Amino acid sequence: MQPLTLTIRGMSCGHCVARVTKSLGALDGLEIDAVRIGAAELRFDPTRRSVDDILEAVREAGYEPAVAA
Repeated sequence: MQPLTLTIRGMSCGHCVARVTKSLGALDGLEIDAVRIGAAELRFDPTRRSVDDILEAVREAGYEPAVAA
């Protein structure tokens, strides 16, 4: 499993955290370590899931993700 940290713009409350957690939780090949306002720490299997898939899931939840530097 490869670690991945995202910054996520547009999150402001616990509901936002729950929505992002739900969207990411629906993806196979991904383990969520933590989701908090403005960020997510994940581990993913690059043979089963791409970073683009993960970013798209957060976008579909209504937020603006980016891979943290």
